[in-house]
Amino acid sequence: MNTPTRITDCPERQMLEYMLDHTRAELIDTVRGLSETESRRRLVPSMTTSIGLVKHAAFAERKWFQHILGGLPESECDGAMVGEASFVVSDHETVADVIAEFERASNRARTIAADIDLDATRGHPAFGTVSLRWIYLLMIQEFARHAGHSDILREQTGATRRT
Repeated sequence: MNTPTRITDCPERQMLEYMLDHTRAELIDTVRGLSETESRRRLVPSMTTSIGLVKHAAFAERKWFQHILGGLPESECDGAMVGEASFVVSDHETVADVIAEFERASNRARTIAADIDLDATRGHPAFGTVSLRWIYLLMIQEFARHAGHSDILREQTGATRRT
């Protein structure tokens, strides 16, 4: 068996986990270096803010990995499980706090998913039967979209993105 030397020719699971971790990091990078004020600026008609996008991503991690994949009741998940309100960041939470919340949720998601086969399925009240593979793809898509939104918000603040 050939050992993959690049992410482009590695086994599917490794590729999916790499891409998910990459989009997680991209989302975090959109808020790193922003001031507390910049991260909370509403620059579009909706309530969307850069810090709110990361807060929502932590909710998505808990919802899909702790609740759906891990089977935990919402009351036993590590944080708030309240849909649209998941974008709301309290006045006492800092950018660092919200990044840490997202990283904790991501770490727990990795732990929960580690021993579950990509083809393993769970029930979802709206989507029906979903596999871990589908959850990975959904989270990659969601975090990539939110990173794009946050990049645009960051650009509107005049802050440059670290590379």
